[in-house]
Amino acid sequence: MKISYKWLRQFIEMDWPAEKTAELLTDLGLEVEGITPFESVPGGLKGIVVGEVKSCEKHPNADKLSLCQVDIGTDKPVQIVCGAHNVAKGQKVPVATIGTTLYTADGEPWKIKKGKIRGEASHGMICAEDEIGLGDSHDGILVLDTDAAPGTPCAELFRLEEDEVFEIGLTPNRADAMSHYGVARDLRAGLKQQKISKELITPSVSNFHVDNRSGRIEVQVEKPELAPRYCGVTISNLIVQESPDWLRNRLRAIGLSPINNVVDATNYVLHELGQPLHAFDADRIHGKKILVKTVKAGTKFMTLDGEERILHEEDLMICDAEKPMCIAGVFGGINTGVTMDTRNIFLESAYFDPVSIRKTAKRHGLNTDASFRFERGIDINNVEYALLRAAILIRDIAGGEISSDAVDLYPKKMPDHNVFLTYEKIYRLVGTEIPRDTVISILASLDIQVKSVTESGLGLVIPFYRVDVRREVDVIEEILRVYGYNNIPDKSQFTASIEPPAGVAPHKLQDRISGRLAALGFDEILGNSLCNPAHNALLGGDPEGEVALMNPLSQELSALRRDLLFSGLGAISHNLNRRQQDLRLYEFGQIYSREGTQWEERERLALLLTGNQHPDHWENTAKPQGFFDLKAVVAHVLDSLGAGPREEMPVTDQRFSEALEISMGKRAVVRLGSVHPDILRAFDIRQEVLYADIDWPLLLQRVQGAEISYTEIPRHPEVRRDLALLLDESVSFRQLHDLALKTNRKILRDVRLFDVYTGDKLPAGKKSYALSFFLQDPKKTLADKQIDSVMGSLQKAFEKELGAELRG
Repeated sequence: MKISYKWLRQFIEMDWPAEKTAELLTDLGLEVEGITPFESVPGGLKGIVVGEVKSCEKHPNADKLSLCQVDIGTDKPVQIVCGAHNVAKGQKVPVATIGTTLYTADGEPWKIKKGKIRGEASHGMICAEDEIGLGDSHDGILVLDTDAAPGTPCAELFRLEEDEVFEIGLTPNRADAMSHYGVARDLRAGLKQQKISKELITPSVSNFHVDNRSGRIEVQVEKPELAPRYCGVTISNLIVQESPDWLRNRLRAIGLSPINNVVDATNYVLHELGQPLHAFDADRIHGKKILVKTVKAGTKFMTLDGEERILHEEDLMICDAEKPMCIAGVFGGINTGVTMDTRNIFLESAYFDPVSIRKTAKRHGLNTDASFRFERGIDINNVEYALLRAAILIRDIAGGEISSDAVDLYPKKMPDHNVFLTYEKIYRLVGTEIPRDTVISILASLDIQVKSVTESGLGLVIPFYRVDVRREVDVIEEILRVYGYNNIPDKSQFTASIEPPAGVAPHKLQDRISGRLAALGFDEILGNSLCNPAHNALLGGDPEGEVALMNPLSQELSALRRDLLFSGLGAISHNLNRRQQDLRLYEFGQIYSREGTQWEERERLALLLTGNQHPDHWENTAKPQGFFDLKAVVAHVLDSLGAGPREEMPVTDQRFSEALEISMGKRAVVRLGSVHPDILRAFDIRQEVLYADIDWPLLLQRVQGAEISYTEIPRHPEVRRDLALLLDESVSFRQLHDLALKTNRKILRDVRLFDVYTGDKLPAGKKSYALSFFLQDPKKTLADKQIDSVMGSLQKAFEKELGAELRG
């Protein structure tokens, strides 16, 4: 939210530098994230001076250029080449001297340099009004009507506006501070705490008066529960035109583009007082009647942006006797908007139900300044005042007459909120005792009325506009932020009761695995939970299981993802397009699905590999990352968490061309494999991608509470023996590994496969595995006789169970 310091000081007189005020606002909870200077004319006309054209002759080498001698207050005139048709001898003109920075219409700076144009030197530039930011006209140079001497800075001739703009990071609960008036209220409270008393200066509406009643428009509110208060007034015979400079500058300072004096006035009051307003072209209101109501579902309505909206039966609409004119509190209609031809307006100021506005705005994908405030809650007691303020402002800058009484439909007064505040609760939450008179003073500065005083606490009336203050703790938070967090003394000693945790916290296990993966060369990605429904369709399955958004911002982001694969492939595609081909990525994220009326959200860990293991190098050639590289990483993750025994089996999965499932306790924990080429083509990826989908909560459930076992480091040496076995092609290494450990668990420590051979030198249907066996006795050094006995038993087991033959 942008707040103009000059505008703010219209409400509260102070001469502090902007930095000091920003510091106080930040201490009050309105965090100032930055201060930006504003100039009504970019560059402030620095380097631009009054010049007098002493002579003007035709350029010798160009028909449409003039060669001018211009007095700019220096010892002698300078020569400037000018292309304007209206330049003439004797004129006073603005001259941008050498080194001056000018700005394009888009705000891009460029510098005036000495140069030659068609062979003639040019020492500056005679400017049009749009070139120096004084207007939009480019029809020739700007001729100055002034007696100022040549060389006089042009900044002295024009009323330029300079300001400092606070960028406030407003938290969503502070609806009361969404205006200059709201910020000024907080600033007054903060100053009072520093013993500086300032009164708020609010715009007077005492000169509001009805000129005639010729423009009366009847107003009926059919849905008072959705529009508890509705006000309006008619202004006739006004002239819609450009706003005065002061108003344009105020709006431009906070990032708004001026439109016309009527619309600008409503925007000004919105950001001044926090009350949204809307102006209707009164001549387009059929039947001279306004109805605040809902309409039939499916009704079509064209908004000011030219988009046709299909209305919902719960959308509150502002209608005339025939048709809808405005989506209440959200966006106006194109048929009744104020144009340059408008002469009479009906000005609306209202309080709409926040929940209704929020639903409507989300339903239609609209987020306007008005809906932003209405859906958070505005001050219902400010509605009529803002209307009168805007009506006076419009009359002052657009002329016209107030041609109706101010309508104010407020059938059921909205009550303020009551809270009882105990001194004991203040002390318990704040940790120090704040003097009672200080508490009462702070509450008064926040417009919180003390209704009753007892020995134990205070009975309070909270103003309606403080929608975020409803409980005792909310009041204490208000007291503390004004009192100042920095004024709470630090204690020299802290005590706390700490209960030993039941186990390792899940986030710590996640941090541990993140560190391990980073050490293995992985980069973490954070994908969007929203995805294209077409990606979900690649998974097959029941489309009813998809979680779709009711009000998507685009078709490409209209569903919640059912798998982390797609965000990973999107990241891979993005990197491949930028010639980053060797990738190791991981993501912790949520996936979403629906079964009937049940919604499910699950956390997963995704691992993705693609490209080579390492870049090309003179010592070794690049080797692609393969299935077993991914499997090794998965095994490392499981082992790092202390996962126990697990089973592996091939599975069919639409995501993979080949896939392996790893289970623990008969439940699948991981699926991994090579991503199916059809899915890769959808992301325009032309190289293999390996993907592992890990059920993170299930994995944690399996490893939480597992006992940590350890063994003493062996003191005696390890022995290695190798066997080369001829086997049927159907025999896997896993079978050999498990059979070996089953045969001898006592001294056989590990079995490893170090060579695989298939070829025409072997019988059909056969393959050769070369295995290493590692043996070790923790109590003694192994003898050859004991080693040979074990190896003999292993050979016999392989021959008997798996039909293996020993190769020479």
